[in-house]
Amino acid sequence: MIPDYQSLMLPLLRLVSDRQEHKYRDLIEKLATEFQITDEERKELLASGNQAIFDNRVGWAKTYLKKAGLLDSPKRATFVITQIGLDTLKKNPGRVDAKYLRQFPAFLEFQNASRNDNETEEETTVIAVSEQTPEENLDKAYQRIRKSLASELLQNVVDLSPTFFERLVVELLVKMGYGGSIKDAGKAIGKSGDEGIDGTIKEDKLGLDIIYIQAKRWRPGNVVGRPELHKFVGALAGQGAKKGIFITTSNFTKEALDYTPKNETKIVRIDGEQLVQLMIDYNLGCTTHQTYELKKIDSDYFGKE
Repeated sequence: MIPDYQSLMLPLLRLVSDRQEHKYRDLIEKLATEFQITDEERKELLASGNQAIFDNRVGWAKTYLKKAGLLDSPKRATFVITQIGLDTLKKNPGRVDAKYLRQFPAFLEFQNASRNDNETEEETTVIAVSEQTPEENLDKAYQRIRKSLASELLQNVVDLSPTFFERLVVELLVKMGYGGSIKDAGKAIGKSGDEGIDGTIKEDKLGLDIIYIQAKRWRPGNVVGRPELHKFVGALAGQGAKKGIFITTSNFTKEALDYTPKNETKIVRIDGEQLVQLMIDYNLGCTTHQTYELKKIDSDYFGKE
């Protein structure tokens, strides 16, 4: 299990207790060994996908210790313990965390500088003692907002008319790179069926292959079972097609998910949750409301000397 960033503070401080300079990357590796972090855990990323969770937590442990004056950085990506850090270790604390660091004026100043005008000192303290790093808290907030948006999107899609739903599926597939253009894709889509559409669309802009589409605008609870997929495979065989996309606004039964055609036919199954997640990813039916940019120090710039 990956330790939270506050649990990494004291072990990190002990690693540099020899008063020698330590490369930041070496400290990460030593802590990973000390906590027996597995290769799979080392590969776990933040929801943003921009950084490994373990590396992020070590980074914030290092930042808090540095802001409190227990660590210093004499040169880029290198750290050394300070006299305050040595004095702290002499006290043999059982744990060093954000609450413990509040005894140091430099850390209090850092906290106060980080607090916005509408945030109380108590609220700042609660944030500081959280086991999650700021990036993890931001990721979780983002995922909550995205989940709420996905739920609202799905409800809107389920309530669409068959014609509008047909156009939505076409637009999504084109945004994903299928069908060439909206005009070409619109011509490729065939007849409208009950609660869905059936048709074909180009796999790429050149039309080197054709993909057969079946979409079921079904309400949650009206799940797609194996018989529907079996019929779909039969329809593909009748068209001489080998590739198909089965889209539903509900979901699939376990038997439907486990079903694999015995021939060379390949089927992609997209349920309601996946459908709206794709809509969010490709900005279909939703628009950007707010944008935040997370920036960090450009070490290469400051290492030019």
